[in-house]
Amino acid sequence: MNKNVIKRLLKYLNKNIVSLSITLILAVLSVVLTIYVPILFGNAIDLIIDKGNVDFNGLKDILFKIFIIILVIGILQWLMMTINNYVAYRINKRIRFESFVKIQKLPLKYLDAHSHGEIVSIIINDTDQFTEGLLLGLTQAFSSIVTIVGTICFMMYINWIIALVVVVVTPLSLFVAKFIATKTYTMFKAQSEIRAVQTGFIDEMISNLKVVKAYNHEDENVEKFEKINNELEKCSLKATFFSSLTNPCTRFVNSVVYALVALFGALFVISPVNAALALTVGSLSSFLSYANQYTKPFNEISSVITELQNAFACAARVFNLLDETEEVSDKNNVVLTNVVGNVTLNHVYFSYREDQKLIEDFNLVVKPGMKVAIVGPTGCGKTTLINLLMRFYDVSSGEIKLEDKEIKEITRMSLRDSYGMVLQDTWIKRVSVRENISLGKPDASLDEIIDACKKAHCHSFIKRLPNGYDTILSDDGSLSVGQKQLLCIARIMLCLPPMLILDEATSSIDTRTEIKIQEAFNTLMKGKTTFIVAHRLSTIKEADIILVMNNGNVIETGTHEELLKQQGFYANLYNSQFVKY
Repeated sequence: MNKNVIKRLLKYLNKNIVSLSITLILAVLSVVLTIYVPILFGNAIDLIIDKGNVDFNGLKDILFKIFIIILVIGILQWLMMTINNYVAYRINKRIRFESFVKIQKLPLKYLDAHSHGEIVSIIINDTDQFTEGLLLGLTQAFSSIVTIVGTICFMMYINWIIALVVVVVTPLSLFVAKFIATKTYTMFKAQSEIRAVQTGFIDEMISNLKVVKAYNHEDENVEKFEKINNELEKCSLKATFFSSLTNPCTRFVNSVVYALVALFGALFVISPVNAALALTVGSLSSFLSYANQYTKPFNEISSVITELQNAFACAARVFNLLDETEEVSDKNNVVLTNVVGNVTLNHVYFSYREDQKLIEDFNLVVKPGMKVAIVGPTGCGKTTLINLLMRFYDVSSGEIKLEDKEIKEITRMSLRDSYGMVLQDTWIKRVSVRENISLGKPDASLDEIIDACKKAHCHSFIKRLPNGYDTILSDDGSLSVGQKQLLCIARIMLCLPPMLILDEATSSIDTRTEIKIQEAFNTLMKGKTTFIVAHRLSTIKEADIILVMNNGNVIETGTHEELLKQQGFYANLYNSQFVKY
């Protein structure tokens, strides 16, 4: 999995190859200069021979050179980090853009199966940790590797025997880091998943806070949140505990290396094996500095490994989103024109889950201008049927035809342009009233919009808004649910589509306004094929055909009078709304 993540990351890095090349060059220069400094310090120490025997001119030159080198190192590291951050945030921007574009192409079944908060967590939190942890971590790892190689070369040049001792002990540090890293990945992965669940729960509770308070579910939600929070705490503590072991363990090994270098170095200063391996005090000082510089990258690499484990876990979730199966392209499909309203459903089967059957062997023939009402208990498949007609979901088997063409052969845009929808749930954009109403017809004039609003009986309250049709709408409660629904109805009045879908279109409107809206709808529906989903059966008496659904099947069909005469399921459902106590 890690190799796959790095491989995919390299594709993003290709577009920033120039910046990354400059970063790597700066890293090499910075490391080489950093490694060269201990040599200068050693030379400076060797110029301090004894009391009264100090080469101050030589010291002055060396110290000035060290000052210049340290200043250059600081500038190089600043440039390197600036470029790194630029590349990281640029890749972050690109991945977020690709994720957002991906969401537009995903089928609704994915969005229905995942909470909105979880998707937001992937695009925001996981992308941040992925790009910063992985990209910056890999850059730091490169600098550490260059440091290790450079210090080994310098130590070999000074004294190859002591350098060999250092190299022999090094694998112990790597073994400790690898052992801890394997433990942390699964824990960081679990932490990322639980964090997404928590984000989704918070998003759901905040967006539905009024419902929560209305049903006094605050305590239950607090308990549920506390349970999720406790799980996140346990995963986070375990991941943090194991990852925090890395640094002290590797530092212990590094201290052992430093002690061995000091011991062997002192022996070579006092009594060297031969003149070629003899060390001065300054050389020993340089060697000890190299021992620190050599072991320090291992500490950094072990810390980077911890960050990479978290980054890989987040990256897997981001790439899972980007790899989701998109809706099948319909570029080569037929663009439907001159729609009159012929709709046919032949032996349609559909279920959201394979183990739970819903619609089975559904058949229906609708002629142009017919009013088709769909009624039944909750969960019987009414809204699902609408989703199939609009092709928000594809049928499991069977076919749905519009104007004798199977809807899978029609472009989704032309199919959905053929319908005008008013749903029970309203949707308002954070733009002006005028823009909200003209969503389906952006080029509509203000006179056309006002005329549509008058038909939808929302013109009067729009005039009372601070800026009338130019008022910017928001979720601050400035409009009631009923007023928002009237705006949605105005959209349909403006577009005048050839077919209509009304799913509890007047559920949030007062009775007096509903009667007026119903009259407007009756005018609008003349000559148009209309599908009406209704719970209040009194609103569908004039329907040409009523489909009574239960458990995904049509169990009764007929007009209002015919169904009442049958004294069946519909009659019981209708009479239950008028029971006198």
